[in-house]
Amino acid sequence: MTKTRMEAFSDGVIAIVITVMVLELSVPHEPTWGALRGVVPSLLTYLLSFVYLGIYWNNHHHMLQAVRRIDGTVLWANMHLLFWLSLIPFVTAWMGQNHFASAPTTAYGVVLLLAAVAYALLQQRLIGANGPGSSLRRAVGADLKGRLSPALYAVAIVAALAGARWLADVLYVLVALMWLVPDRRIETTLSER
Repeated sequence: MTKTRMEAFSDGVIAIVITVMVLELSVPHEPTWGALRGVVPSLLTYLLSFVYLGIYWNNHHHMLQAVRRIDGTVLWANMHLLFWLSLIPFVTAWMGQNHFASAPTTAYGVVLLLAAVAYALLQQRLIGANGPGSSLRRAVGADLKGRLSPALYAVAIVAALAGARWLADVLYVLVALMWLVPDRRIETTLSER
């Protein structure tokens, strides 16, 4: 399989995940602005999850631009990432429909944490397939955001379990905001070729 085929497959899966997620939103039965109050938690959770999926899609695309080869271990690592991303609609709906209750907020964090771990594994497998001198290895560098994100997810999970779900939600938003800041490492490394 070529890198292009893997990227196209991943794009398709992420597009389907976003579609499933939006179909989970329930429409209020009353045609009033006040009727929207009941779905605000679902809309906010959808927004956060949409941003996360957009971040993963963007970073996945950039990461694949920096490599030339893939192998079987890369394919499985990519499927591992897609598995965790495919669970985002479930935890999004659960958390939103239950107004950020402790268990769904914890589950949301667990899925985010495992998706981050899966992304890091995919990154390492891509570096392994392309060698220690690869553009991706040079671009990744110390990867502060990549190391900080799982730690913040872990703190958020503990906070949600302890009943401080507002802190967990703030940390989920903080990590998303951290990744929204454009990361030019890969683009800079590719322009130096």
